[in-house]
Amino acid sequence: MMTRRHRSAIAALSAAACMAVAICGCNYTTARPFPANVRTVYVEMFRSKEFRRNLEFQLTEAIQKRILMDTDYKLADKNRADTMLTGQVLEVRQATLGTDFRSDLPRETQATFIVSFQWKDLRTGKTLVDRPRFAQTVDYIRPVGEDFFDASQEALDDLAERIVEQMQSDW
Repeated sequence: MMTRRHRSAIAALSAAACMAVAICGCNYTTARPFPANVRTVYVEMFRSKEFRRNLEFQLTEAIQKRILMDTDYKLADKNRADTMLTGQVLEVRQATLGTDFRSDLPRETQATFIVSFQWKDLRTGKTLVDRPRFAQTVDYIRPVGEDFFDASQEALDDLAERIVEQMQSDW
């Protein structure tokens, strides 16, 4: 049971915390980092020049999820959306960073995913963001059970996060 003395102490502590934040100059802003005039986005299925299956599907889905998680935008059909995001997986490269000295098998591998994307306002026809070559690199270690599938999941999730960050209002 909380007594009157406890409530007074809690109120005093709360007031002190608020004053400390005000005095230290901490700025909390409610400014929206994404353009306020955009409410809906249509994410077109990414295309792919790569012969690896499903990369374009995984990237498109990751971007859609990231938009819903990190922005105030809603996903919409093309004919009802304010903007449209399109893109293409251009290239996937793999390189061995280190080999096992006994077996000469790859120990650590690097995968680089290169994409292009464009974000366009469908109402005005204006291109909001255009990135013709946008890369993401991840490393994976085969001896601990990581493989290209693990690397591609991580890289595509990271790409989706970075693509959505590019949709911020600094353009």
